[in-house]
Amino acid sequence: MSYLRTFAPWIVYALIPSAHWNWAALIALVLSIGLIAQQTRAGRGLDAQIIELGSAVFFAVITVLAFTSPDSGLHPYAPALSSATLALIAGISLAVRKPFTLGIAKQSTPREFWEQPLFVRTNVIITAVWTACFAVTAVVLATLAHSGSTARTLVQVAGFVVPMIFTLRYVAHIQAKAAQLRTH
Repeated sequence: MSYLRTFAPWIVYALIPSAHWNWAALIALVLSIGLIAQQTRAGRGLDAQIIELGSAVFFAVITVLAFTSPDSGLHPYAPALSSATLALIAGISLAVRKPFTLGIAKQSTPREFWEQPLFVRTNVIITAVWTACFAVTAVVLATLAHSGSTARTLVQVAGFVVPMIFTLRYVAHIQAKAAQLRTH
């Protein structure tokens, strides 16, 4: 559920028809800022809100662009740019050894596990999969930039659903292995 909350602005942006990209960007920006405020009030540090902060910056830029230049040549590429931005944010989080999924995983994991190598390694792998999925989605969306919006929307949704399913299954797999090791 935390992933849905983290990516809610991106999902909303993807689902609003392309003809209304200015309003989609503004709504996503408001959601991003609201999410950061909510998480900060709940005690979650900004270092654990990597995606949320990157989202706010991206949607601020896209909102300004969409309202000042609604017929911009970048408009057809906005979905690809959004996935590329997510790939960049996720990739940077890996490069600085702060996988963005750590902040999400810590919300539902007891503190005593946070520094354990298996927990960190699991999040590195999960973040790498999200990064790869975002990158592939960006490339596919760039090739579909001038095609129908239905195909683009399906690709955008798949760009979130595939890594989300992987995350759920991989975490379950790791938890099962850990439980099996504890019983032996």
